[in-house]
Amino acid sequence: MEEQIAQNCEQSLSVSKRHSLRALSSIRSLINNPNTSNSTLSSLLETLTRSLQLTDSDSLTRHHELTLLAGLSLRHPHFSPLISNSLRSNSLLFSSSSPRLAAAAALAVISDHTVDDRFFVSLCFASSVSVRLWLLRNAERFNVRPHLLFTVCLGLTKDPYPYVREAALNGLVCLLKHVVFEDVDLIQGCCCRAVELLRDHEDCVRCAAVRMVSEWGKMLIACIDEKNRIDCSDVVFIQLCSMIRDMRMEVRVEAFNALGKVGMISEIVLLQTLSKKVLGATKEKKFHSLGAAECFEISASAAAGTFVHGFEDEFYEVRKSACSSLGSLVILSEKFAGEALNLLVDMLNDDSVTVRLQALETMHIMVTCEHLNLEDKHMHMFLGTLVDNCELVRCAARKILKLVKTPKLEFFRLFIDGLLENLKICPQDEADVFSVLFFIGRSHGNFAACIIKEVCQEIEPDSDDKLGFDNARVAAFLVLAISVPLSCEQNVRSIPPQIFSYAVTLLGRISYALSDVMNQHSLLAYLSLCSRLSNFSEANFKGEDAPLHEAKSDDPNCCPTEASIGADIHMQKSGDEASKSRSWIHGKLKETVTSRCQLEEEDEIWKALNLVLAKVRNVWSLVQSGFPTEALRILRACKEEVLTFKAESRVFDGALLFSLQYFKVLKLLTKVWEQFVPAKNIHHYEQGELEFLLGKLDRSLRELGCRFLGLSKEEELHVLELMLVSCLLRLSKFEICFYYTTMRNLSSTISHLEFLHQQGSTEPSNFVTAVKKSLFEINISTSHTSYRPFLFNQLLNSFSLSQLMFHGRLEQVHAELGVPDNSSENPVIFVSGLPVSIPFEITLYNISSVNRLWFRMTMSDETTQFVFLDSNLLGGCKDAKKFTYVAPFYRTPKAASFTLRVCIGMECLFEDIHSVKGNGGPKGALAYLCNEKEVYFSRVSRG
Repeated sequence: MEEQIAQNCEQSLSVSKRHSLRALSSIRSLINNPNTSNSTLSSLLETLTRSLQLTDSDSLTRHHELTLLAGLSLRHPHFSPLISNSLRSNSLLFSSSSPRLAAAAALAVISDHTVDDRFFVSLCFASSVSVRLWLLRNAERFNVRPHLLFTVCLGLTKDPYPYVREAALNGLVCLLKHVVFEDVDLIQGCCCRAVELLRDHEDCVRCAAVRMVSEWGKMLIACIDEKNRIDCSDVVFIQLCSMIRDMRMEVRVEAFNALGKVGMISEIVLLQTLSKKVLGATKEKKFHSLGAAECFEISASAAAGTFVHGFEDEFYEVRKSACSSLGSLVILSEKFAGEALNLLVDMLNDDSVTVRLQALETMHIMVTCEHLNLEDKHMHMFLGTLVDNCELVRCAARKILKLVKTPKLEFFRLFIDGLLENLKICPQDEADVFSVLFFIGRSHGNFAACIIKEVCQEIEPDSDDKLGFDNARVAAFLVLAISVPLSCEQNVRSIPPQIFSYAVTLLGRISYALSDVMNQHSLLAYLSLCSRLSNFSEANFKGEDAPLHEAKSDDPNCCPTEASIGADIHMQKSGDEASKSRSWIHGKLKETVTSRCQLEEEDEIWKALNLVLAKVRNVWSLVQSGFPTEALRILRACKEEVLTFKAESRVFDGALLFSLQYFKVLKLLTKVWEQFVPAKNIHHYEQGELEFLLGKLDRSLRELGCRFLGLSKEEELHVLELMLVSCLLRLSKFEICFYYTTMRNLSSTISHLEFLHQQGSTEPSNFVTAVKKSLFEINISTSHTSYRPFLFNQLLNSFSLSQLMFHGRLEQVHAELGVPDNSSENPVIFVSGLPVSIPFEITLYNISSVNRLWFRMTMSDETTQFVFLDSNLLGGCKDAKKFTYVAPFYRTPKAASFTLRVCIGMECLFEDIHSVKGNGGPKGALAYLCNEKEVYFSRVSRG
């Protein structure tokens, strides 16, 4: 049947256009049909090749024929060499009279992903514009030598057609992701060419030139000697500043985006960007220009008013980009941040919500790096955001207030008034407002106590003995009051004791608002303790030096429970009541002081740990740029810094272990990524070594995702994205990809990501979106004909490491495994061919009964047996459970002695259940909870 259809198609192609199109449709059906025989496909290839050689065919028919050849090559790769040779030998396809056909021919040639240099260059410099444009935009699909591609792209930056010049500039930028250039003169030449094109007549070319100045400028800064590095950075920055007055909005946006990426800049140049008036210090400051057409000099005054113009721009996209760029620069100089705040607060009244949000995000960066210095002139605009119509804006403003500190009481009053106005106008924000009041009260104990003293009459019952606690304003003051004892500036005696009793009546509302600080039970215990301490302090501490001002605790775990308090009060009823009361209070205060010191230390460690993780994010740009050695050096420094963190509390054990495991994952990822970034002096791994590294990476990622309890949604999403990268790295190498298994893992990881995004109502990253979209383009149910490594490489290039930040306490799931009285001198006795029982002493930490645990027992010949650890034995276990378990080993060898390596693993249920196959073994991959333990055996002696 299919031979008959093929013959009819061959006859129809020469009849008429209408019949030709019908025949081409039939050919497409045969190509797409996986059951079509090779002989029929060969016949179709000959038919299409012969038809292409006819000079009287119309262009539309040829276009369809070339598309069919491309489809034939992609679905049946063994025909690719024949198709490529046929197209290369057909000079008619690449004639100037048929540019569309030439582009289609180039698409067909790509099917074998290999083009010799001469043929590629001949296509790039052909007269057809569409061929040049298509080749430049798809250059990464060809295995062309990087330096040849560099030469071609640099030459085509002078092409008369603007879109070709744009594609050439973009190609040079993309080249930096795969190649490391060390020749300073070469880099300067590229920067010079990019600067020349900043004045191109076409908008698209100027946008691409801005990106090239930014990226190649950073490369130049990195390669130049250290003493001239700051001047070089200033030159790149000033050169980009010259583009913020471009006539086109897109160019201005690109320029501001690039400004935030430059890095280190002189403070005087930064300050000049905030003033249209040329500063005295910059009048005479000149630099050698990157461009040769500007008398080799550029003045620092060229940066005058850069951000002023950006904030005054008519397009919100430019204003938003200016705010974002400013956020990257304020961390460089406290003086610059202070001056920039004068301009930034005006953006808080912008018509665009996105601009207001970005301005607040920049202010949040300022307060995080302690560069936010609010003054009288800023207050009105800043506090106005607390009553903004947009909920996101109000939330962003409150996030800043949580961290801000002020030395002025009048400013603190304004903060409180602003929050109360927020609560009045937007009652739905109550929980978040209460949380902010608690935090700023704890940071400003003296000021908070002063405010409570002034409004005490509002809190007290009225003349009819009615309490106004249903009033949101009164509830807010109660929250502010209960935060004072946790401040190191004040003590519990500053607040009337009945205030804490009143707060108990609002326990539900307050505990909901403070859920990120303490739970309801701890809050009740805390309020009870503060109330009793306040009562005793007035009666029993006259004339005594009671160091109550040292008491502080914002950790719910350090507060005593109701039972302990009741027991202590009962004890006070016997003997000398006053003396025992004083002893009890001093004891409680001593506990509180100790807890407070620990909490202050913990706060510092949390901040320091998150700062280290922020450094790690910047490492990834070095990895992608081909600097793995520098990236690994920074990771080692970060690891050493984390190892220096010490605290008496065990709160950080999980977070510190997670950080170390995270650094291990990034170290392995960096080593694997080396093989996908062509660079000089790179260490190339053999196929077996690369597969070994990927295996270690997969195991480390599995442990990162499964062995830690308390991960937030953001932390889980971060780990899953790294798992996607691991899958894509495998798929990019045909020799080690294990195509079907890896594709299943990729699909299951995407499904898990989608579920988490739906749960948290968050948007996936661009990288996840791109991977998800590509899955629909790949048919994994057929054969390797759909395998397209260039697609996976493109997806890897779209990955960027997001910021990882801890949001709460983590607990590590781990185990301890031992065999009592077992050694090489005291082995377990066995009989060959019969099962042997092994008595294990096991301690499990943070394991629940829902976890599926397995023993993995491996002999020296890599024979492996899995034994399920019955979860019924784990019922009701708490943080740690120690027990004895006797496990059987069935495969005893015919040997005098042998050694068994044993460890405990936990199934990762979120992974694809078919990833591990075995008879009665685990259905999912295992995350191992302990190191392997060697168990020694000796055969029973006869007689």
